[in-house]
Amino acid sequence: MGLKPLHDRVIVRRTEEQETTAGGIIIPDSAKEKPQGGEILAAGPECKTLKAGNSVLFAKYAGTEFSMDGDELLIMREDDILGVFE
Repeated sequence: MGLKPLHDRVIVRRTEEQETTAGGIIIPDSAKEKPQGGEILAAGPECKTLKAGNSVLFAKYAGTEFSMDGDELLIMREDDILGVFE
């Protein structure tokens, strides 16, 4: 990755969206919400509890979206992370 986050910021890739419900109903693109979970790709030097590879849950409107090498990514503060999946 060519971008290194500063201070307490992390770079997150959102998890894939679900295409169908458990009952088999296909969800159209217009009805989908962006997932609130993802994987941390890089963490700044001041991040105390998070590291690359953690699966996390973050606030709905957290972070700033940007595109890099064809991937849609988010950069956000460590405080915007609500929890870490174990």
